[in-house]
Amino acid sequence: MNYTEIRKNFEKHGFITNLFAKKEEATEYLSNKLQGRAIGFGGSVTLKELGLYEALQQNNVVIWHNKVASLEIRQLASHASIYITSANAVTESGEIVNIDGTGNRVAMTSFHPETCYYIIGKNKVTKNLEQAIDRSKNVAAPLNAKRLGVKTPCAVNGDKCYHCNSPERICRITTIIERPPLGMNCEVIFIDEELGY
Repeated sequence: MNYTEIRKNFEKHGFITNLFAKKEEATEYLSNKLQGRAIGFGGSVTLKELGLYEALQQNNVVIWHNKVASLEIRQLASHASIYITSANAVTESGEIVNIDGTGNRVAMTSFHPETCYYIIGKNKVTKNLEQAIDRSKNVAAPLNAKRLGVKTPCAVNGDKCYHCNSPERICRITTIIERPPLGMNCEVIFIDEELGY
């Protein structure tokens, strides 16, 4: 994978980028950089695998609905000045794709925080937008639906999108971030390991 070219493409679009070989390096980087802040987390297996909540809560207020599941926690996280999440996929040309069920994660990456950090494992990097959307719908979403235990065809098999109309469907909003939203700093942190779904 040509991280030099990928980072250059994201930076041309206005993103800040960083690259780490190991997840522990990224966790240490963010722990040193973020002190005394209110930080919201998006739902993310990647963040859990990094142990980022535990690392950051030592010197910050970290709000994450994965720790206390409620609408109120999601709303509270929306008032944080820092937001950290992952993505379902990114493209080598510099776009970020996410699919969401409740909309909290895509809302926070589109509007409000001072800074948004995306943590991206190498398994989430795709050649182009078509592959990124395909990965989001047919890899990440079914595995997340299965993890969440929702009653959808993709959760049963964990294999692909069935374009269902289940009331518990988690694929409700798809965003493509082409450039950082106006007034928001966005940093994409690449980690040369497979992380999350």
